[in-house]
Amino acid sequence: MKLFTSWHDPAAARAGMRERLPAQTIDRVTEAIEFAQASHGDQRRPTGAPYLEHLLEALEVLVTGAGVTDPDVLAAAVLHDIVEDTGVSNDDLAEKFGPRVAELVGWVTIPEPGPGEDRLAVKQASFRRLATAPRDAILVKLADRISNIQTLRNLGIDRQRSYYAQTVSYIMPLAAGEPWFAAWYSDWQTAHADLADPDPG
Repeated sequence: MKLFTSWHDPAAARAGMRERLPAQTIDRVTEAIEFAQASHGDQRRPTGAPYLEHLLEALEVLVTGAGVTDPDVLAAAVLHDIVEDTGVSNDDLAEKFGPRVAELVGWVTIPEPGPGEDRLAVKQASFRRLATAPRDAILVKLADRISNIQTLRNLGIDRQRSYYAQTVSYIMPLAAGEPWFAAWYSDWQTAHADLADPDPG
């Protein structure tokens, strides 16, 4: 199972992109990285690492793993949590990066629960909705989840089991039509099979 943990700072990401992408695409993605870094500020991952690392891992998955070169998809991967976790709105995103990037980010943004709504139920509904998402939005989500689960063993056991069940139920079916992603997720599932609920009923 290949890990994507080499692009943990903007300089490493730019160096990696230079080997694979045209300059115009790199400029576009770099703009997204700088905007994400400023917007997320000092936010941290559950492990305590800077949040930017997660965004750059998702980018690395798409570029070095799946071979994606579309600048809007790559920008959306870097910006995928910005509406959910910062004060940036989807309209702000559309104005700065265009409607297509904003649309892709919109598909993977989990909405805030409304009055009387359960947060987990809203999240699960958002995952189910991805089954109808355009392919490019699915690519962003698949890369996002790889970043979150590739080092799953670093989290507490309850969180490991929760992420495993959620990934198998909602995310892996999205990979079925994407050979590279399907193979990666299959390897990941095998490596983490001990986390499966022995009595799912």
